[in-house]
Amino acid sequence: MPRRLLSARELFEQQRDRLALRWLAGQDGGDRAIEAGEQSSHRPSLIGYLNVIHPNTVQILGREELAWLDSLDARQRWETLQKIVGFGPLALVITRNQGCPGDLREVAGESRTPLWTSAQAGHELLTQLQYVLTRALAPRLTLHGVFMEIYSIGVLITGDSGLGKSELALELVNRGHRLVADDAPEFTQIAPDVLDGHCPELLQDLLEVRGLGIMNIRQMFGDTAVKRNKYLRLIVHLVRAGDVTDPEGLARLTGETAARPVLGLDVPVFNLPVAPGRNLAVLTEAAARLHILRAKGDDPAAAFLARHSTLLDRSLP
Repeated sequence: MPRRLLSARELFEQQRDRLALRWLAGQDGGDRAIEAGEQSSHRPSLIGYLNVIHPNTVQILGREELAWLDSLDARQRWETLQKIVGFGPLALVITRNQGCPGDLREVAGESRTPLWTSAQAGHELLTQLQYVLTRALAPRLTLHGVFMEIYSIGVLITGDSGLGKSELALELVNRGHRLVADDAPEFTQIAPDVLDGHCPELLQDLLEVRGLGIMNIRQMFGDTAVKRNKYLRLIVHLVRAGDVTDPEGLARLTGETAARPVLGLDVPVFNLPVAPGRNLAVLTEAAARLHILRAKGDDPAAAFLARHSTLLDRSLP
């Protein structure tokens, strides 16, 4: 997997308008960057108010932080400023367009440390940049399949080539469900138990079906037929009917279910056999409904097995 980097210049350009950012000094350091996963091995957070003990990747200087610097004598202040830039932060940000101390601007310029000012308050900067940095640097994985929104949950349809994943997706779109991404959806772990899936820009709104070629789903079915992103909750894996194991055993009651690790999280999987005459669109919809029921604590198979056990107990002498 290629390294993913976020540079100070990229972050500035992305958030300049939203946070009313201005670049005060250290423009030569715009190429300094942070790598995805780098922050996980360090104690400091990605962003926070000025901390000279455990420095944050992006350091915010509000009124209190600037007042604290002003309280230091000349020697302590210079040593502290040298220590701040010596940690190599991605950027320093002054809040509420406060005046920038001349010595801070000088130190930032000499050390090529990006120094910005923003019209926003510190808590607004903290919230927005924390969100942006967390998503940009979160673990990410590309999987092969078609990612859909079915009954409000994200469902990834996988299987070997030629089993009809795209045809199934087209049928589901025609039945009112929404396409997120075809062929190569990207998944990002944005929380300990949340995987967000979205479509690469190159493949946006497109679905490729053998015999028909590439189709623009948004143009053919309208804006409501596509969705920008969705949380991954379920995988429907298409398998050839001859590859199904234990067709007469417990799987007849519970379904061909399993789990697949994705970025360290176990995602439930329904294995659907593909055979002539089977309506895969209806089966996929049923799998989504069944998953929703199980997530609420209602498992029809478990309830049936419990009834069966109770009946057996009653029949014993």
